[in-house]
Amino acid sequence: MSVTDEERLARLALSQVLEPGDHRIAGLVDQLGGIRLLEMLRTGEHDLPQVDVAARLARVDPAHQLELGQQRGMRYVVPGDPEWPSQLAPLDHVSPLHERTGCPPGLWVRGPLTLDTLERSVAIVGARAATSYGADTASLIAAEVGRAGYAVVSGGAYGIDIAAHRGALAAGTPTVAVLACGADRVYPPSHRRLFEILAREGAIVAEVAPGLPPTRLRFLSRNRIIAGVARGTVIVEAGRRSGARNTATWTSRLSRPLMGVPGPVTSAASEGVHRMLRSGEAVVVTSGEEVLEMVGSAGEYLPFEESAPVLPRDQVTLREQQVLDAVPVGRGARVDSIAVTAGMSVLAVQGALRILQERGLALLAGDGWRLTPIALQSTTDTRS
Repeated sequence: MSVTDEERLARLALSQVLEPGDHRIAGLVDQLGGIRLLEMLRTGEHDLPQVDVAARLARVDPAHQLELGQQRGMRYVVPGDPEWPSQLAPLDHVSPLHERTGCPPGLWVRGPLTLDTLERSVAIVGARAATSYGADTASLIAAEVGRAGYAVVSGGAYGIDIAAHRGALAAGTPTVAVLACGADRVYPPSHRRLFEILAREGAIVAEVAPGLPPTRLRFLSRNRIIAGVARGTVIVEAGRRSGARNTATWTSRLSRPLMGVPGPVTSAASEGVHRMLRSGEAVVVTSGEEVLEMVGSAGEYLPFEESAPVLPRDQVTLREQQVLDAVPVGRGARVDSIAVTAGMSVLAVQGALRILQERGLALLAGDGWRLTPIALQSTTDTRS
């Protein structure tokens, strides 16, 4: 389906008249099309209480806005364009969360990465006040999923977001920042270098028009897009009131995998993640391999579960283990003494000791039987 210039401009005008994710028109753009809905708003056929649409439309010049955006290296992508991420469509069918919902009428994109590649992507978000543990883990997971061919989506913010972007870039994999402000702005300002790299190698995405600043509601609206474009979301550190919690809720409402990285139980930065894990809303992941198992097709990624090494002491029988437990570590002991400690006959203990000696676990010295260094190295305390 091709998109007419008129439809693109109509959707652009709607995006400038209404705040992102306005639940009152959720789905109407998709059902009626931008041209028809814009006409209804102009004529008052579709009324939006508390919004002076006519006054706003009078100040909107979508053609000029489109030209201005293109001059700044951006494009306005709408449904019907080859690169439009179709995985955003379910947002039209999700009940409002804080009155923010719906598929955006279009998205501003800055950078060479096309949005259709996000069909294979993972969102990694979390606390702005991240710990070194959280930042390192986010970077590692981003690099691991990136090397498997998944783009990394985040919000370009402090803490976990920038750690995820950097992890992806270090692995040479595409990464996308979805912003709550115009795609031409740098927010936060200290991330200018990152945004320059994204604009050159990845993509910066925004629902709001170029030049607009971020607001609290725009952050909430931005979160639904992060959750909507990705196959699943990983939360790495989130406090009880973290903004990442909002992204997690959108992920759950879209019935997509929600994953959480556990942190120290004493860490306030991980309290929100632990609550999600405890309630069953999120699944524990500790590596990129485990993330891939959740977002990949059935059987596509099966993590290798490395078992504990088999030690010499693990290969003895229960009766031999009983004797081995009775052999002292330091001073040697006679067979009859070991038999009393083991609660076995002297004859049975003698037979077991010979086998243990052959396996290098017991040694007969001048003062009696004792454990060898091999037996001591393979000792595992199973009483804890």
